[in-house]
Amino acid sequence: MTTATAQTDKTAHLPQVHEARNPGMALDMDWVRAARANRSAIERRAGTLPGRRSVKKDYQAAWLARAISCIDLTTLAGDDTPGRVARLCAKARHPVRADLLEALGLKGLTVGAVCVYHDMIEPAVKALEGSGIPVAAVSTGFPAGLSPFHLRVAEIEESVKAGAQEIDIVISRRLVLRGDWQGLYDEMCAFRAACGEAHVKAILATGELGTLQNVARASLVCMMAGADFIKTSTGKETVNATLPVSLVMMRAIREYHQRTGYRVGYKPAGGISKAKDSLVYLSMIKEELGDRWLRPDLFRFGASSLLGDIERQLEHHVTGAYSASWRHAIG
Repeated sequence: MTTATAQTDKTAHLPQVHEARNPGMALDMDWVRAARANRSAIERRAGTLPGRRSVKKDYQAAWLARAISCIDLTTLAGDDTPGRVARLCAKARHPVRADLLEALGLKGLTVGAVCVYHDMIEPAVKALEGSGIPVAAVSTGFPAGLSPFHLRVAEIEESVKAGAQEIDIVISRRLVLRGDWQGLYDEMCAFRAACGEAHVKAILATGELGTLQNVARASLVCMMAGADFIKTSTGKETVNATLPVSLVMMRAIREYHQRTGYRVGYKPAGGISKAKDSLVYLSMIKEELGDRWLRPDLFRFGASSLLGDIERQLEHHVTGAYSASWRHAIG
């Protein structure tokens, strides 16, 4: 990847622009039951990535710019206000100082989306008007997903009406822990139907699923039910995105594509705050899924503080000096 190719067409951020949308399929229990996860082998493979994957100088800057284009810039705080969301959206439009982007030849770079609670959709949509940056809303009783089912469905519908182009839903973890794959499939189908034309990301909350095998099976079931993306975590669990979990989910995506021909996106979320971590995830995506997934319509980081560290690294690349983190406020 070169600096030039790191530039992103704003329309490419929107879902299903270049790919046929995953329509889902009938639940295939033979496929689900056959899914296995060899923890020791997965952990060995994941453990090799941080130490042996390194890009430097212009190449590193290009990869970091690509990481920016794949960020779902997020605020999910109880004290969110329209003013805070407007500032976050301004950062989404201009994620890196203009002089740095000009020096890098990356004018027009933006993040992949802005992610907020339902009540903040309207100010986000207003602040992002004309930018091509979609608004994503967390839904279905986020983060626990334990509100009444009809209210979870209604919440999706209300967020779509309010202007959200992407909906991050949370699955019922108990269905996975009980092995109720039909129940999970039916739930996900209902959520997908409620989203209509909006892009749906299925949050598995992998830190609460018990085993990597459960992660593999839940990934397959959600894709069979029509998920456009599968996502690791809400960011609120004790354990969020990890490399072993990511490897399991990416391989489920790869197998689904091989069998059906449909590409499903991937989103790690929670705990990814350093530029060097983003490079590890991007290298894993490249090796496991290929270059096509290195674009914002098929890959996103769920993050709030990651952007600040990436901007610091880009400033160092341009000027040779590191700046204080407070100079790169997000919102």
